[in-house]
Parts: sequence; C-alpha cells; structure tokens
Amino acid sequence: CMRSFFKIFFASLLALIAFVLIVFFFTIGFLSSIANGIAGNQREETGSNGVLVLDLSQSFAEKPVEDPLANFSDTRYNTPGVYDVIRLIRYAKTDSSIRGIYIKAGSNANGFGTSEEIRNALADFKKSHKFIYAYGDVISLKAYYTSNVADKIYCNPKGGLEWQGLTSVMYYFKGTLDKLGIQPEIFYAGKFKSATEPLRTDKMSDANRVQLTKLLGDIFNHILYQTAIARSQDTAVLRRCVDQQLIQHPGDAIGYKLLDGAKYNDEVLEEILPKLKLKSVNDINFVPLGKYYESVKLKMKTDGKDRIALIYAEGNIVGGKNDQREIGEDAYRNMIRKARLDKDIRAIVFRINSGGGSALVSENLWRELSLAKAAKPVVVSFGDVAASGGYYLSCNADSIFADPMTITGSIGAFSIIMNAQSFLKNKLGVTFDDVHTAKEPDAITLARPLTEMQRRFLQNDIDSIYHDFKSRVADGRKKDINYIDSIAQGRVWGGQEALDLGLVDEIGGLQDAVNCAARLAKTNDYRLREFPEPKNFLELLLSDYKETVKIKSI
Repeated sequence: CMRSFFKIFFASLLALIAFVLIVFFFTIGFLSSIANGIAGNQREETGSNGVLVLDLSQSFAEKPVEDPLANFSDTRYNTPGVYDVIRLIRYAKTDSSIRGIYIKAGSNANGFGTSEEIRNALADFKKSHKFIYAYGDVISLKAYYTSNVADKIYCNPKGGLEWQGLTSVMYYFKGTLDKLGIQPEIFYAGKFKSATEPLRTDKMSDANRVQLTKLLGDIFNHILYQTAIARSQDTAVLRRCVDQQLIQHPGDAIGYKLLDGAKYNDEVLEEILPKLKLKSVNDINFVPLGKYYESVKLKMKTDGKDRIALIYAEGNIVGGKNDQREIGEDAYRNMIRKARLDKDIRAIVFRINSGGGSALVSENLWRELSLAKAAKPVVVSFGDVAASGGYYLSCNADSIFADPMTITGSIGAFSIIMNAQSFLKNKLGVTFDDVHTAKEPDAITLARPLTEMQRRFLQNDIDSIYHDFKSRVADGRKKDINYIDSIAQGRVWGGQEALDLGLVDEIGGLQDAVNCAARLAKTNDYRLREFPEPKNFLELLLSDYKETVKIKSI
C-alpha cells in the first residue's frame, strides 16, 4: 500500500514538474516572439525638429548593450556601441529630422580613444551647418576635449571648467601584504612591465615613472594641440593656464577663450529656440541617443553584394565562451574561423579594446587571425587600449589602426603566485601537510613558498613567453627582433608614438579600418556582418540573469 502511494506521489510530482517546465518555456517563447516582433518594427519615430542628445556620462562599450526589456518600455533603450555612436552622428548629419546636437558635457565615462572618435564624428557633423551646443555644470577635462568642437560650449555660472593636467596615481600594497604575512612570488620580463609593481614595491620604479611621464605627456600635448585649433587659441597660452592654474572660475575660462559663456541650462535652451523657430523650451524635441538608435539603426545598415566581417573584442583575454565583457577563447576562435571560411566575406576587421590576459589564449587567437590573413585581408582597429595580449593577437594583421591616444604595446609578460603560509598559520591558525611522489613537491600552492626549482622553471616560462611575443611582433611588423626588444620591455606607448615606432600602420578610427579593409578586398559594394551576432530575447534574458548571479557571488 505504501509502495503504491509513493508511486502515485512521485508520478504526480514528475507530471507537475513537466507541466511547469512546459508552461515556462511556452511563456518564454511567447514573450520572445512578441519581443522579436516588436524589434522587427521600428520604434517610435523621432519626429521633426529633433535635437539629438549626446550624454557623455554614458559609457559606450565596443558592442551594443542590449536591454532584454527595452522592447516593452517607452523609456528604456538599448545602448549603442562606439561604432554605432559614430554612425548615428554621421547619419544625423544628413537626416532632415535632426536639426542639431545637444551635448551633456559634465563628465565623460569613456576612454581617450573612444572620446577621440566621437569628437571626430562631431567635427564632421558640423560640416552640415547644423548646430552643436554643449553644456555642463562643471565640465571635466575629458568631457571638455570631446565637446570643444561645438559651436557653443557653456558651463554653469556657479560651476566651472576643470582645465588641469593629467595625473596617474598608483596604489602600492606591499606594506599591506607584509603586515598580513603574504609574500607574492613575482616573475616578469620587461623592465617597464609595471603591472606587478604594486605588489613588489612601495613606490614607482624609475622605469615606470619614465614611461608614464612620456605617455601622459603625449596624450596631454595632443589635447592641447587639438583644443588650440578648435578654440583659436595658442598652445603656449593653454599650457600656461594649466601650469599656473589660471582657470579657477568660469570667467577665467571665458577670458582665455576656452568657454563661450557662463549660463544656466534654461538660458542655453532659450538660445537654441530661434534655431528651431520655436517659442517654448517645452516644444523642443530632444531625442535621446538610445531612442534615435532604435529608430534608425535599420536605415544605417547598407546593402551590398560583398561582406566584410566586423568582430568586436573587448575585455580581458580568457578561456571559455564569454563574448560579452570578456574575450573568451572559444567564442572568438569560432567567430574568426566562421569569418575565414565564409566565402561571401571578403575581409575581416578586428576591433580590439583590451589590456591583455592569458598568454596562451592570445597565442591561439593570434594563430586564428593568422590563418584568416592567409585567406583574406585582416585589418585591426585599436580602441582605448591594445596592450600586452591585446597587442599580441593583433600584431600579424595586414594593417593596424590606432587612435592618437590609444594605449599601445606593453610587449612583456608576468606571473604572480601568492605564498600565504605565514598569513594562514599566524593569523588564522591554519597549517598544512602533504605527501608527494616526486623528489620535490611539484604542486604550486598558497600553503608554502616556491622551491628554487619552481622559481627557476616559472622564470624560464616567462622568459620564453616574452621571446615568443617579441618574435611574433618582429615577424608581423617585419622588424628585427633586437629592434622590437628595444621598444618592448613591457613599455606602453600612445598611438602616435606607436605609429612612429612602427607598431601600428595608421592613425585612424574604426571607420578608417573598415575603409581600408574594403580597399584591400577591392570592393566598394559591401555590407558589414558584425560579430558577436545579436542574441534573441531568451538569450539576453538568460545572459543577464547569469551576469547578475555572477556579480552577487563574488
């Protein structure tokens, strides 16, 4: 009798679970079809007399950031990627529904490379003779640089402009580790490879001070030069304003022609009204960038007989399948391979924005891009940073483009092993013991210091990686390895300096790289196929859930 009860109970439970799963997937499928149907139609039109709003405090990733609930809301929008922002501004240049651009220029959440590309797009937009106004209560240096091509740039009368030099502050944790009894075992190749310095010293090394001084100096000189052109001012005057801290109040910035005036936001909007032939600020049709993206993104897609693959790669270089906030080996190897084997794809543009990661994954992606290069043109575009592994995997391309302020190079290698034996024993009372089959312990663990043999093997491994790195660069850039060694040593360079040294081929943005790929493929009748390919509603929902779980479990 009891056996029959359990049979009936578990059968009913199984049926209930099956029913719940069926309802769940049916509901998800139904919602997905609705979302995709909505996405297939254009969102609300932008209307006439539109003023495109560019908020620089919004961070733009290389790939569009898709909100799984955007299609169900009138106020939530997908966030365009960097290249989408450039294309949107370019499209707005000839869009009769857009009369001008309003820049929210308080802060800038984007890197210098991204800011440069946006700034260039804004400068090109001005050729349409449509207006650009920029406003911020307090305008940061990077926001100011991006927006100072505007027709008019204003700050709050009680705000100001942060016209200051660039500073890089490093934090050093050696003293903290010493107090905790944790000893980092560090192996590196390249005297400028500074990533490990915060763990092995309590102050900046002379080599790192030299490279950072040069890098920041090059970036700031570029800002001064471009600002002088945009504002019809002398670079020497602008530098004196920084060195002597002459910009303390809005009136100072106006006096030195950095700003056009000090106004409240409502006064700036009143100034825009005559250009739109409107009488009330409430009638201004402000079009958020995300809304404009949803409205015109299908119109921006060009038709063409040929295909050019555009692969966005951003984040740390790691193993696995992640293609959203990391450069996962499996995901990107498959993308590159798919583009290589697709006969309709005539060329590949690889957009990289990464400070590095796994040496082995970088080698494997270098290999995949090299195989692709043997089949069709491969052009690489650097974003804010292409350093260490980000440069490694790119160095064999047919042509490499960088922005003037792209952080480039860092040809070196390092490894860190933490010895926490003293911390675990003296602070936590944890001790360890082990047995092993080899003559010496061969397992590397937090529980004990490395043996001399382990240290020797690890340093040899780092030296070998460094040699391979230099060899890849020398072969790809067609340079002598001794020359590469002289500019390597883990040192980072600005984009313009990288061009002068032969680490890149051209100064330019992603559009320049796409144009180059088209020339190499001998086609002007093409359209882009972009990777990673867009996810459907269910994939977005699940990936968003996974990311939330991941964040909460740290």
